[in-house]
Amino acid sequence: MLENLGQILPTAAERYGAKTALVSGSREFGFDELNDLSGRLANGLRGLGVEPGDRVSLYSQNLWEWVVSYYAIARLGAVINPVIPALTPEEARFIVNDCRAKVVLASEEKGRALLETKGDSSLEEVILFGDSVPAGARSFEELLERNAPEFEDADTASGDTSTIGYTSGTTGHPKGAMATHRAVLLNSAMTANMHVRTAADTVVTGLPCAHVYGNVVMNGAFLYGYTLVLLERFDAIQALEAIQHHRATMFEGVPTMYQVLLDHPELDGYDLSSLTRCTVGGQSMPVSRSQEVEERFGCPLIELWGMTEISGLGTTHPLYGPNKHGSIGQALPFVECRIADLEDPDKTLGPDEPGELMLRGPVVMQGYHGDEEATRETIEPDGWLHSGDVARMDEEGYIHIVDRAKDMIIRGGENVYPREIEEFLYGHPEISGVQIYGVPDEKYGEQVAAAIVLKENASLTQEDVKEYCRENIARFKVPEYVDFVEEFPMTGSGKIQKFKLRENAVERYDLVETA
Repeated sequence: MLENLGQILPTAAERYGAKTALVSGSREFGFDELNDLSGRLANGLRGLGVEPGDRVSLYSQNLWEWVVSYYAIARLGAVINPVIPALTPEEARFIVNDCRAKVVLASEEKGRALLETKGDSSLEEVILFGDSVPAGARSFEELLERNAPEFEDADTASGDTSTIGYTSGTTGHPKGAMATHRAVLLNSAMTANMHVRTAADTVVTGLPCAHVYGNVVMNGAFLYGYTLVLLERFDAIQALEAIQHHRATMFEGVPTMYQVLLDHPELDGYDLSSLTRCTVGGQSMPVSRSQEVEERFGCPLIELWGMTEISGLGTTHPLYGPNKHGSIGQALPFVECRIADLEDPDKTLGPDEPGELMLRGPVVMQGYHGDEEATRETIEPDGWLHSGDVARMDEEGYIHIVDRAKDMIIRGGENVYPREIEEFLYGHPEISGVQIYGVPDEKYGEQVAAAIVLKENASLTQEDVKEYCRENIARFKVPEYVDFVEEFPMTGSGKIQKFKLRENAVERYDLVETA
């Protein structure tokens, strides 16, 4: 295995040469061309004073410039700070300041808002992609043009910090998880191992490269020679056209992307026969939807699970092994997983007993940047990481997510797991999407609420939903409140923000928070 991320493109250029490595918009790049571009940019950044250990932020949609910047920073031995592109300028500014970034590389639309940060923080340079560069910023294109491709890479150790990736921020300010070079490389390598990713593959994805899931997909491409067809952002028609045109062997996305594709009226008009497997992660995929993907896409759908704090995946299914829908699979090689008692994390539970999913191994973060207290709360002294997910492990060692610990609803002393109700409601033929969450209640402490996205031409009413539930699930699990919505609030990485649904319901129904 390589020692650091900076070695990826130089090694790929030697192995795969002019083979197509990246398709971004209308442009295609060979492995050798990407390596040359990263060398040019690394020379330019070094000329601006970027040194090993300096933090450099990346803030844009999926663009070829983002990819080149990522590897240029790594070749310098600097620390990459990938900022989720959907974050607002205010959120991005917090992250840039918190990690004390020296330089920001960004698209013009994203980076312009950060120019005012210069001088008030550690930020010294804002470098923008594209032709229109405002005063106070430097041109990415000019740095490439003015510098040679030959670059002497920094001597970076595998245990050095490679990345500070910030958590999704579903509640409060995000925290910066510090990952070593070994953690990112090992995660990408073991994911490729489990999914059998090779130079024969062509992968289409709209996952943000700034998110750990998209990052593993990207690094895998350049480590193992497959072609990455990178959508600037997810769009159903663009994704379907790219799969058909490039004869893609893999598509990778989060559950909401698959739901949009399944509900799209033109899905069956596209030729998806080249697909040999797809992956889904970010949040749990309803079993009924997984089965529908496999039926209509004509290939296996492999579910995976991961965290920013482990540089990507922690578990998944092997391609050449049992694929249990409703399960997140088993631990990656070199990673240990166990189910711990919710009250006593030192106690490991038996088969099918719900508890907290905990992980240990070389993919676990070094800690949260500048937050020792949060680090101690998340990582036990013996190295076990708290995931915050309630899960169970079956007799065969497959892990099943029950729910996020913070999402569990306690109604009149009864534990209600939202995912169980969501799985049930996804079986209704008129429901496209559903989120179950808790709201305050004076009598029961908490009450069950549902936010539902209906399929086109559906006529379902609130009372219809409640009656459907009453006939099939326990009374205490039946939603007291049912709202129909056009879409769910999302984080920049595609995770649904239940806390916003809760806040909206509290305001809408004038509910009183309980102690």
